[in-house]
Amino acid sequence: MRYLGLDLGTKTLGVAITDKSKTIAQALKVIRFKENDYETAINEVLDILNKYDIEKIALGLPKNMNNSYGFASTRSLEFKKLLESKTNIPIFLIDERLSTTEAEGILLKADISRAKRKKVIDGLAAGIILETFLKMEEHKNER
Repeated sequence: MRYLGLDLGTKTLGVAITDKSKTIAQALKVIRFKENDYETAINEVLDILNKYDIEKIALGLPKNMNNSYGFASTRSLEFKKLLESKTNIPIFLIDERLSTTEAEGILLKADISRAKRKKVIDGLAAGIILETFLKMEEHKNER
């Protein structure tokens, strides 16, 4: 069993996955779809869920810096509802403020070109969301 991390955008869905021991998260792919065509993205996620025997899903919730919800948060909440209607795998919302900024910083430090950064940043951001979830799970198990 593994965990899946998702970073939802208007035209992309970054996907990350853990190893079988659920200790390491890595980018799996970036799903591209027409703006707001979340059904296409969900169908690809369902294929991944079946292929990799996923136990839990961590979905990024992009809150505003003042902790309020904006358009992007609403988009993630709606995506969660759609995905929940198609699977019984538990989906956890993870505060993803600054995850894309962190991913951008990592790619800049690695001297990755702008064109290549654009292709991989959403997958890396999904990996950061999944790493956050793994830390939460670890702390929960320590109690």
